[in-house]
Amino acid sequence: MKHSIVIVDDHVLIAKALRAIISNFEQFEVLYECENGKELQEKFKVLNNIPKIVLLDISMPEMDGFETAQWLTENYPEVLIIALSMQDDDQSVIKMVKNGAKGYMLKNSHPSELERALNALISIGHYYPEWASSKIFASIQATPLNSKNQNFNLSNREKEFLKLSTSEMNYKEISEIMCCSPRTVESYRDSLFEKLELKTRVGLAVFALKNGY
Repeated sequence: MKHSIVIVDDHVLIAKALRAIISNFEQFEVLYECENGKELQEKFKVLNNIPKIVLLDISMPEMDGFETAQWLTENYPEVLIIALSMQDDDQSVIKMVKNGAKGYMLKNSHPSELERALNALISIGHYYPEWASSKIFASIQATPLNSKNQNFNLSNREKEFLKLSTSEMNYKEISEIMCCSPRTVESYRDSLFEKLELKTRVGLAVFALKNGY
């Protein structure tokens, strides 16, 4: 069974070209295309229109990629978001990550990298090329530690999961390391989301790195 993708891009020719490229990928298929986040919201009201992955442009009219990523994260956290943009500045990358994007690519990337990114999203839950990773970690290093974070009442198991969340392991692999079920690992994740007021695994990893886990 192929993994479903929705393309959100206001440039129709680019969206059609992406669909044609993805049609050659063995494990993926495109459900439909949208021109902005508003249209995506309307499409999501229809049964069976929820994809595994949303390939998301940033600069769009009516509802841009930042707003759309935030809406998806809040309402459909199971959907994997990968930004596909011409914008490679620090602010755009960091904001998309904070809003829930699990990956970031430039539109001038080679089709083989797109396929590699989609496979990484499925297998490990995220994909950031080296140039994007360097911007993310530079942002982490430039942000001072927040002393109030030290007051969170985290259990030893939550701290263990927090440390493992900075790795490339998926939740099943983390559960094997922690000798528990994947559902138990998800309960640790959800508890940390609530305690730390975070929404994504990237957010957990950033918190862990900033606070010495």
